[in-house]
Amino acid sequence: MAGGNEPGMPMGFPAGATEDTPMFVISVAAELCGMHAQTLRSYDRLGLVSPGRTPAGGRRYSPRDIALLREVQRLSQEEGVNLAGIKRIIELENEADALREQVRELTEEVAAAYAAAEQAAAQVHASYRRDLVPVRQETALVVWKPQRERKNGDDGERSKRDRRGKGNRTGG
Repeated sequence: MAGGNEPGMPMGFPAGATEDTPMFVISVAAELCGMHAQTLRSYDRLGLVSPGRTPAGGRRYSPRDIALLREVQRLSQEEGVNLAGIKRIIELENEADALREQVRELTEEVAAAYAAAEQAAAQVHASYRRDLVPVRQETALVVWKPQRERKNGDDGERSKRDRRGKGNRTGG
């Protein structure tokens, strides 16, 4: 919106102004939106569009406020959404914008942490002694099958003794 590319917006902003800079009095804002000034006051009271204020309390609308007023008008007239619904839509859009910004910030933090981890790993690898030889690691699988014990009298007792090495003794 900067630079006045939107229809009905002035061509460019004053020096140092942005799309969030309050600059339009209520009568100009109403004209830019094609609404009555009293409608803008109502939207302000309902919390749909809250313009900036002068020290004396006069409303000053930013280009962003003008765009929001136009969206309120569009939702109301073209989509048939009531003002409570419009307020909820605006709240959800603001929440979604805030969450997108949070995701962007967290993505930057993760990227910075990843880069720091990569750099630390590179430093550790650079500190390795070059005369060490890598050892090949192998994996083996051992399967153990226990023998089943017999449960019928002496055979079972004898088989236990045999496993312990006592089964070969004779006499006493």
